Amino acid sequence: MNPDLTELLQGWHYEPGKINVRLIESPDGTQFIQVRLDLGILQMALDGRPDGQRPEGYESILDLYESWIEEAERENHGAGPLETPDAEPIEQGDAPLEPPRSNSGSPSDSPLRLTHEQCVALRDEAIQYYHRYLALLTLEDYERVIRDTTRNLRVLDMLENYAEHDEDKQSVAHTRAHVTMMRARALASLAMRDNEPKAAIHAIDEGMEALRRHFESIGHEELFEQSSEVQVLQGMKQALMPKLPVSQKAELRKRLDEAVVQENYRLAAILRDELNSIPD
Repeated sequence: MNPDLTELLQGWHYEPGKINVRLIESPDGTQFIQVRLDLGILQMALDGRPDGQRPEGYESILDLYESWIEEAERENHGAGPLETPDAEPIEQGDAPLEPPRSNSGSPSDSPLRLTHEQCVALRDEAIQYYHRYLALLTLEDYERVIRDTTRNLRVLDMLENYAEHDEDKQSVAHTRAHVTMMRARALASLAMRDNEPKAAIHAIDEGMEALRRHFESIGHEELFEQSSEVQVLQGMKQALMPKLPVSQKAELRKRLDEAVVQENYRLAAILRDELNSIPD
């Protein structure tokens, strides 16, 4: 096999300012995503872990760590151990793939803590999925974008709940807004592809409400309106509003009344703005 990539690169020119992505199929029928970079080509598996590896037989390090935590919690509550898939080892540098250490001072529902090295392994793996869901969005494969963004939100939750050191908990917390926005975009785009504008608006509203909760949780409510992620979703919503049926206004009024009765004033404010933006 000729290792020189010159001919391959010359056959696919890099275009600055855009995500250059394509879907290819290997001789055995396996599909891969390829991204053209200025200095080469990045290839990722379409499903499973983007680099195609299976840490200890699991789809990803995240799944492996989740299985350890679930087993520890089961044993902590008197249940039996879980079955483990056939191991397929993975090279992971200085991040040993061994169960998170016990923390005797932790609450009964959080018996383990992740070491710094294990948190680094999770973050590095999440970057692979980040590159893939950006490429998938360009390919308009919204189902897989939803899958990968939902998965990366699980990483953020795991680091927040189980990281041993505060710096590891905060190391990627700033990415939650972007992942949340991308997931809402994919959900709305999928709904629009199915000609469901109401479902698309609902997905965007849920995404913005999740962003509002995020900024409140970090003590920076004022960043909500300034957030570029929120502005992206608001712009998408404004573009969708003319596609709503006339009857949608009555439905929004009903949802607004219900939100007020339930004292969900954040949702009520979103619905009120939505009502005001619909022309008579």
